[in-house]
Amino acid sequence: MPHSECGIFFICTFIKIKNMSELDDLLDPGVKDNQSGYSGSGNGKLPNATATLVLGIISIVGCILYGVPGLICGIIAIVLHSKDKKLYKTDTNHYAASYKNAQAGFICAIIGTILSGLMFLYFVIILFIFSSVLIR
Repeated sequence: MPHSECGIFFICTFIKIKNMSELDDLLDPGVKDNQSGYSGSGNGKLPNATATLVLGIISIVGCILYGVPGLICGIIAIVLHSKDKKLYKTDTNHYAASYKNAQAGFICAIIGTILSGLMFLYFVIILFIFSSVLIR
């Protein structure tokens, strides 16, 4: 037996631990085992975090195309983020890592929606001006 295993065996025998889960609780009290469905390491993934990020980036790029694709993608990303935010609030430690992606996507979606809205409004005004000039 290696030296570290001998030490753990001695400690387990000395304090009369009956199973290894009790030892795990002593060594890492904040982390439960994966059999209960929970791990304290924050490895849980929000279902729409990646989609929110991708749609947020597309909404920024989509403002170039008359603003319509950017508006559509931005609004969808904002709605998906609101669903993920509700799920994140149920267990903040479990979803901490993927919530950062969702938050970045939400910020991109806000920026993309504003830029796309401004671009769409600009093209509507230009269209209105040119149509009024052509009618005269």
